[in-house]
Amino acid sequence: MPRLVGAVLNPKLQPEKINTFNSTGTLTTQPLTTEVEYLVVAGGGGGGGSYYAGGGGAGGFRTATGNPVSGNSPYPVVVGGGGAGGGENPSPAPTGTKGSDSVLGTPTPITSEGGGFGANGEIPAGGPGGSGGGIGFVGSDRPFYPASAGTGVPGQGYPGGTSNQTYPNTAGGGGGGGAGGAGSNAAAGGATPGNPIPVSNPYPVIISLAVGGPGGAGLSSSITGSPVYYAGGGGGAGWAYCLGGSGGIGGGGQGQDMSPSPVGTGPGIYAQAGTANTGGGGGGGSHPPSPAGGAAGGSGVVIVKEAQIAIDTSSVWDLRTVFRQVKAGNWNG
Repeated sequence: MPRLVGAVLNPKLQPEKINTFNSTGTLTTQPLTTEVEYLVVAGGGGGGGSYYAGGGGAGGFRTATGNPVSGNSPYPVVVGGGGAGGGENPSPAPTGTKGSDSVLGTPTPITSEGGGFGANGEIPAGGPGGSGGGIGFVGSDRPFYPASAGTGVPGQGYPGGTSNQTYPNTAGGGGGGGAGGAGSNAAAGGATPGNPIPVSNPYPVIISLAVGGPGGAGLSSSITGSPVYYAGGGGGAGWAYCLGGSGGIGGGGQGQDMSPSPVGTGPGIYAQAGTANTGGGGGGGSHPPSPAGGAAGGSGVVIVKEAQIAIDTSSVWDLRTVFRQVKAGNWNG
């Protein structure tokens, strides 16, 4: 084969590229790319509705390097939506709904599972998912005692929190699980329908303890250059006159918190939705006043990073190599 001899050429560079998908689309790789780093976060689960409900679980969180691909090739990307929050009365109020899966459709597909739904204590368990949903207050005198929180997928998230209480104790809802930790259980207080809060004394200490569980923490990723948290669990709702659980770092929504208005006349913090494109779970809903429904989970996100690549060159090439490099657009001569 004839050979061509000449000066060393500058190598051709393919720049680093970060592809961020906030909605469903197509990843088209650069010509020299053979593997990618990825972050795939599913949609968060919706919080449960009414009656001291649990928070929604975060969407599944998956990240890794070295996922094989072909250069200059299209791959489908699905970004999962957040689940809807549960409704209000009549009891039993609906649960939230599960978040949708996110998928990076490379030759080895990467799927993160949607977050589990939060629920009130009228059903026996929170929803399973990437991270599990929290369960609402269930007293020992109620049919589904003890109720279970939703489970998480190993490697993607953690379970939700519970709110099982021995009568006459009460509590808010359990927090939804996050990618970095389980949702917290609700803390007990002592008011029940048979042991009501005196209107003349709406803030006794025993009542202030009946709070919703915070959502589980998410995890951070530096795939875009700076650390960003994703996939926090939704907070559980507070009991009728008590504090709601905070959302987990990474986009989890606050649980309904009616502590500023013990008789339902003042401002409160209603259930908050998970943050869009974080996969955060939605906050759980509490007792009326309306609106007492749970909040929606946040949508997911898919981020794909292609590393910078340089072609090694030589001062001696055979003509077949030159032809192939020119045809591929990789020849700088």
